Amino acid sequence: MCGIVGAVSSRNIVPILVQGLQRLEYRGYDSCGVAVHGASLGGAPGLQRARSTARVAELLAQVQAENLQGATGIAHTRWATHGAPAVHNAHPHFSHGPGSEGPGHVALVHNGIIENHEELRAELQARGYVFASQTDTEVIAHLVDSLYGGDLFEAVQAATARLRGAYAIAVMHRDEPHRVVGARAGSPLVLGVGEGENFLASDAMALAGVTDQIVYLEEGDLVDLQLGRYWVAGRDGRPLDAAQRPVRTVHAHSGAAELGPYRHYMQKEIFEQPRAIADTLEGVHGIVPELFGDGAYRVFKDIDAVLILACGTSYYSGCVAKYWLESIARIPTQVEIASEYRYRDTVPNPRQLVVTISQSGETADTLAALRHAQSLGHRHTLTVCNVATSAMVRECQLAYVTRAGVEIGVASTKAFTTQLAGLFLLTLALAQVHGRLTEAQEAAHLKAMRHLPVALQAVLALEPQVIRWAEDFARMENALFLGRGVHYPVALEGALKLKEISYIHAEAYPAGELKHGPLALVTSSMPVVTVAPNDALLEKLKSNMQEVRARGGVLYVLADADTRIESAEGLHVIRMPEHYGPLSPLLHVVPLQLLAYHTACARGTDVDKPRNLAKSVTVE
Repeated sequence: MCGIVGAVSSRNIVPILVQGLQRLEYRGYDSCGVAVHGASLGGAPGLQRARSTARVAELLAQVQAENLQGATGIAHTRWATHGAPAVHNAHPHFSHGPGSEGPGHVALVHNGIIENHEELRAELQARGYVFASQTDTEVIAHLVDSLYGGDLFEAVQAATARLRGAYAIAVMHRDEPHRVVGARAGSPLVLGVGEGENFLASDAMALAGVTDQIVYLEEGDLVDLQLGRYWVAGRDGRPLDAAQRPVRTVHAHSGAAELGPYRHYMQKEIFEQPRAIADTLEGVHGIVPELFGDGAYRVFKDIDAVLILACGTSYYSGCVAKYWLESIARIPTQVEIASEYRYRDTVPNPRQLVVTISQSGETADTLAALRHAQSLGHRHTLTVCNVATSAMVRECQLAYVTRAGVEIGVASTKAFTTQLAGLFLLTLALAQVHGRLTEAQEAAHLKAMRHLPVALQAVLALEPQVIRWAEDFARMENALFLGRGVHYPVALEGALKLKEISYIHAEAYPAGELKHGPLALVTSSMPVVTVAPNDALLEKLKSNMQEVRARGGVLYVLADADTRIESAEGLHVIRMPEHYGPLSPLLHVVPLQLLAYHTACARGTDVDKPRNLAKSVTVE
C-alpha cells in the first residue's frame, strides 16, 4: 500500500528518495510526492515539495525540472482512502499555521487511517487552521504544528498521543533543517542506519543499495533522525537502548525487482514458483515440529483445534489447509476472514492453535485479528509468512517463513503456492504429534513435496494452451469457476485472479451448488471453468458439467490425464501432466494464474498494478 521514504544527510537526498519510491511502486499507489528542506543543503530556507498523480517517473522529471534539492527530505506514494486521487490530496502535506498560507511550517507523510480525524479537524478549524485536502493525513500535520513549541520530537509525541487508528508517519519542520521524526502504530516503519546519514522507510526494500543496517520499529515507537545520529523511544518518550531495538543486517534483494526477460512481474512470479517451492522446502529432511520454532512439540501436543485467520488470497490458502488438517491430521479447523473475525462474538478455546497467513506479515486486518484472538486468551499462535522480520512473525509464538522472495505484482501467485507448501508441512507435523501419520505416509508425502518443483515445471509448459483459452475469455465480461472439495478454494482463487487483473466479473462455486441458483446465469457467453482432478468427487463433478452443457454453457476444464474427459463442441480440455493427490491444489492453481494473466494481457489492462488495489494492505 502507501510507501514512505525519508532521510537526513549532508548530500542531496532527492535521488535516493525518488529511487526509494520506485522500489515501493509494487505496493500500489495513485499519487506520489517529495518534500525537502532547502536550507539543509545551503539553499533557500524553508520547505519545498513536488506532487503528482502520475507515476514516480513523472515525479522525477518534475523534480529535475524544478531543481528540487535538499539533504533532509521525505517522500511518499499514496493509495487513496480519504479523498480522491488528486494533487491536493497527495502527500507530503504541509501545515502553514492557523489562517495562513505560503511555505509550510510542517511537512508530513502518512500511511494508515486516522479514525478520529473528523473531531480533530473540527477542533483545528475552530482554531483557524485551513484545510486544503480531504485527507485524514492533513489533520496530523496541522495537529503537529499546533503543538510545536520549538522541539519537533516533543510535538510529534504529543500529537500521536491524540491519534486513534493506524499510522506510520515521517515529519519535518522548517525551523529544524537537519531533523526528521517518525512514529508508527499499526503500520510498518523501519529505520535505516548509514554512515553519517539516517533513513526512514515503510519497507527495507526502499533502502536497498543505500544501507543494509536496519532497525525494525515496534508498535508505538517514535524515532528521531538527525545528522549522524538517531534515537528510538517508546510511546512514553523514554529512550530505548540498542538491545531493545537492535540494528540488523538485512539484504533487501533489490535485484529481485528486475523484470528480466518477462513481460510483467506477474508472469515472472508465476514462472518462479518451482524455485520458490524448492527454496521454501529447503532443509526439510523430515517432519519435525521444530520446523515451526522452539517449543512447537509442546504446543502441538496441547492443541485440539485450529483457527486460521487471513485475507484475500491468503484466506483461500487457509481454506485449502482446512481440508488437509481435517482429513490428514483429523483436527477440527475453522477458517475466518480476518476483517470479520474481530468484529463478531466468538467462543474462545485456549487449546486452539491460531494460525495467521500473510505474504507481507504486515496485513492490518490479520494483525488486528491476531491481537484480538490473543486478547481473548488464545495463547498458542503460529504464522505462515513470507517476511521473517515482519510484525506477524514477531508477534506469533511460532512461525514458518516461506521463501517466495519479493513479490512485485499486486495479484499474488508464488506467495499462494508457498503458503500451501508451509501449511501442508504444518498438517503433517500436527498429524505426526497426534499419532495420525505413519512413517510410510510421511515418506510418501515428503517424496511428493520434493517432486513439486518438477511437477510445476510440467504445468507451466501448458502455457500455450492456456493462451488459446485466454483469447476466448478476453471477449467476455463474466465467468464462473467450479470446484469440489479441496479444489473449491482453488476455484475461488482462480476467480479472484481473473477479476483482479482483467476486470472480468468472476464468481466461484462448489460445483454441487450450481443447481441451487448459479445455473440461471449459464449461457454461451458465460464461460465455466472447471477444476477436475481424478479424485473421489470426479463422477459427481462430471454430472455438474453435464448440467452446464445441457443449458448451452461452454466449459473450460482442467482435467487430470486419467479422467477420460475429452474435448468436444462446447467443451475445452487442458490435460494436467499428472494426478497429484492431496497436493493437487498447488498444481491446478497455476493454469488459473496463467489464464488470468494472459486474459489481462489480451484486454490491455495494467497487469502488475490493477486499478483500485494495493499490494501490502496496511489499512483496515
